[in-house]
Amino acid sequence: MAVSPASEALALEPARAGSRRIPLWLTQLTRRRITLIGLVIMVITLTVGVLAPVIAGSPTHMDVKSRLSKPGAAHWFGTDDVGRDVYSRVVYGARLSLMVGSAVVLFSFVFGMTAGLVAGYYRALDNPVMRVMDGLMAFPAIILAIALMASLGPSVTNVIVAIGVVYTPRVARVVRGSVLVVRETSYVEAARALGASDLALVGRHIVPNCLSPVIVQGSFVFAAAVLTEAALSFLGVGVPPYVPSWGNILSEGRLYIQQAPWLVLYPGAAIMLTILGLNLFGDGLRDVLDPKIRGLQGDRQRAA
Repeated sequence: MAVSPASEALALEPARAGSRRIPLWLTQLTRRRITLIGLVIMVITLTVGVLAPVIAGSPTHMDVKSRLSKPGAAHWFGTDDVGRDVYSRVVYGARLSLMVGSAVVLFSFVFGMTAGLVAGYYRALDNPVMRVMDGLMAFPAIILAIALMASLGPSVTNVIVAIGVVYTPRVARVVRGSVLVVRETSYVEAARALGASDLALVGRHIVPNCLSPVIVQGSFVFAAAVLTEAALSFLGVGVPPYVPSWGNILSEGRLYIQQAPWLVLYPGAAIMLTILGLNLFGDGLRDVLDPKIRGLQGDRQRAA
């Protein structure tokens, strides 16, 4: 029986509609196995951090009789030198790391995007703003963070501010580079010729076209913030000692590394897996959102 072209088009329409339900960027992001691994690690870490009060006991409860106990049924990750459950402290450390990482990304986005937009859009302000950013980037990240924490004092809020100041210049440079390119495009020039204000140009045309590299940079800033927070806590200039942090656990456990190696094994593994997951996911985001890489991948596929 012959099938008319109209009937064939109607038959294919549900399949096309179903394929459009899944965004193209999500399909490309989940196509790579490594990116999926990073996403799974991130979801697990986020779930552990959010459900910390449900899946773990008090991280400050001390059972002196069970101090330095090996991992077992009573204490899955063992206990530390004062009898605190290492599993509970590692779980609550995940919550702190996620909170610090998210807050640092938000801090660096607000101030970094503002500085990058101002420097990239207004040529007269480009040199002074970016020289300040370059001055901050001239210091090694951990040295600048230690100096800021020494002046601010140990607290979670101060850790966020210190790490945010360290990584704001990275975001500012990425935004500035994108603004310098987008500012000269034809559609921005056309909007300017039609009388659009600077605020409208930035909000409607420049910012949306600068978000892709900033989102990719945000995943790496998140990973760097988690690692820097752990380093500051390990050095004793981060969060207060009573706050469960992966860096604090490592710092306390290094004194008993031969007697109780689990004190550094589990928090170290948590840091390694979290950073690995964030970097793998960030690489996947870069492959999806970076037009240069997409163009190279398309050329390779057409050549094959």
